[in-house]
Amino acid sequence: MAFRYRCGECGFKTSWGTESQGEREQIAHYADRHPGLFPGGTVEANTKNPEGGSGCLGVLAVLFLLFVLAASCHR
Repeated sequence: MAFRYRCGECGFKTSWGTESQGEREQIAHYADRHPGLFPGGTVEANTKNPEGGSGCLGVLAVLFLLFVLAASCHR
């Protein structure tokens, strides 16, 4: 899932990326544009275009099928 952080003080928003990337961009923005203020604002999550959200599930399904196939071939 991709995330974008919006500044609570102005119209700045980070690029879409990982949660940690967005946090770093937001902290850098606050240090540069709003020194002395605690970073605030909102976080958006892009649920329409997940970045590999079900990759692990697919790998587990393939491994399970291989296990079932191997178990059925073994006597």
